[in-house]
Amino acid sequence: MTKKLNLGCGKTVLPGWINLDKVPLSGVDIIANLDDCQEVKLPFDNDEIDEFFASHVIEHLHHPLAFMAEIHRIAKPNAKAVFRVPYGSSDDAFEDPTHVKPYFLNSFSYFAQPYYWFADYGYRGDWFIDKRILWVDANTHQGKNAEQIMFEVKTFRNIVKEMIVELRAIKPIREPKQELWVESPIEIVLG
Repeated sequence: MTKKLNLGCGKTVLPGWINLDKVPLSGVDIIANLDDCQEVKLPFDNDEIDEFFASHVIEHLHHPLAFMAEIHRIAKPNAKAVFRVPYGSSDDAFEDPTHVKPYFLNSFSYFAQPYYWFADYGYRGDWFIDKRILWVDANTHQGKNAEQIMFEVKTFRNIVKEMIVELRAIKPIREPKQELWVESPIEIVLG
């Protein structure tokens, strides 16, 4: 049986998923604080979860490395994890006073072991980035090519409406070696 975990579901309860939140809302199956993963393990066995979904959750966490290591623990090998976040250079990333950290194109690289060839923060999870999707306004960017849009993304604010990152759990974890790093593709979606 496939086990899917909806992390920090809030009021967005997904049928057929295990819905987890720190607030006991209607439809929430498991109450757990994702920011406590450093101290309190999630109530799952090692290698138990096939798929994760986290929509506008990780930017609220003070301890994202502990959280990502913990969901790596409970992930089956090659488990898929999809994260949706407000892009770091958008007003959405900063206006909400509960947001702790903005996320940019390379932020999720820090959840992969090869990225630690230069430092060691004690993080022991390993996620491969399959895809990074930047959702931009279709009306504003119609007729522009990817290079023009990427220039705007890297130069201006409020270009990206949302970033979606698709990850895959790598088990056993890779060595923290630079030569093992693989750059993931960037997809631009007009919406």
